[in-house]
Amino acid sequence: MPVAVLPSTARLLLARTARAQRDGRAPSLVAGVVREGGLAWSAGRGDVPEPHADVQYRLGSISKTVTAVAVLRLRDEGRLHLDDPLDRHVPGTPLGDRTVGQLLAHVAGAAAESPGGWWERTPGGSLADLALSEEHVVLGAARRFHYSNLGFGLLGELVARLRGRPWADVVRTEVLAPLGMTRTTPRPVAPAAEGRAVHPWADVVLPEPEHDAGVMAAAGQLWATLADLARFAVFLLGDTGGVLAPATLAEMTVPAGVDPSVPGWSAYGLGLQVLRVDGRTLVGHGGSMPGFLAGVFVDRDERTGAVSLANTTSGLDPLLPGLLADLRAAEPLVVEPWTPSPPPVPLECLGVWFWGPAPHVLRALPGGLLHLGPLPGRAGRASRFTPRDDGTWVGLDGYSAGEPLRIADDHLDLGTFVFTRTPYDPEAPVPGGVDERGWRP
Repeated sequence: MPVAVLPSTARLLLARTARAQRDGRAPSLVAGVVREGGLAWSAGRGDVPEPHADVQYRLGSISKTVTAVAVLRLRDEGRLHLDDPLDRHVPGTPLGDRTVGQLLAHVAGAAAESPGGWWERTPGGSLADLALSEEHVVLGAARRFHYSNLGFGLLGELVARLRGRPWADVVRTEVLAPLGMTRTTPRPVAPAAEGRAVHPWADVVLPEPEHDAGVMAAAGQLWATLADLARFAVFLLGDTGGVLAPATLAEMTVPAGVDPSVPGWSAYGLGLQVLRVDGRTLVGHGGSMPGFLAGVFVDRDERTGAVSLANTTSGLDPLLPGLLADLRAAEPLVVEPWTPSPPPVPLECLGVWFWGPAPHVLRALPGGLLHLGPLPGRAGRASRFTPRDDGTWVGLDGYSAGEPLRIADDHLDLGTFVFTRTPYDPEAPVPGGVDERGWRP
């Protein structure tokens, strides 16, 4: 069970949440922070009955992450590959040559919205009812990030066809029920908030419609309580409950097409948003549907998360990064003590190596990993490496992600780059050779 936050911390979190509800003019807002396996604090503001953690709100695009989990379960079972073209599993669409992985990362060039009426406010039908055409391919494959609700409608159809059951049934039995998210459903189940639009110039509200979105449900139809959304945050922090392998969840969090070493960026992994905020990397997803805003984001390094649900169409400023910052400042994580551990390679392999004239350091990391990067205080490329069965290593991140590293007595071979013990060591196999006259003034 999570340990409740300190009273002083609770006051900070409540003050931030109360201000967000008042300034954003949300009819109701529930929010919480997660650590140690569950809600450590939560509150409801505005017109929300108690217990506030058991009132359903619409999740909007957080549904996409649930859909992505169902897709990756199929991948882990060998039923599909991320490089499979969509046509292999859902034939007959104009996006048939785009891959499953591209659809998950919003780089397939699919139109942002489905054809017909505004799908978020009108009932939907089957994939055939959409009558997709070439005009719904708006960009080349893998050219740029382009958020696509349509793409996740297609992924929901893929899940349904490969499982032989409706998307809603698949995510309920394979994702939600195993995680204990019993109050997460495709349509509202009381107690549930009613969607509201707030007038921009007056303090009056208008009810928003609710409906079955048909094939587009996989992009935004789920409803959940704060307690269930907190359980999903725990899942994103690594307690996967057997729904996904931890390595697959980690794969989802890797941003596509963005250099994560630079400050202040926003990207997308496999069904997950990845944000860099004030030097912290947050993963999760936001959600909006007419009448509702939602969010779940976690700091996997700090092992904390934040969740929020509101029944307003627009107007709320971002709340969750602030809640996480408040919690981090008031009750910072106390890390485990350092203890000695054996290096994964002989000690003589570690230390300074030179790429041309540039010094780098190969050092051991906890968990049997290696790190190769520039000397402290110097700029340059850096990557972590994990061992492979054949005695080589493979890059986990940075410039050398996926690249092989081979360690010899007198050099390192990294994707055709050769690192030597001295700058351009003439005794090592330096590509292009070393001028026999050596270094000179």
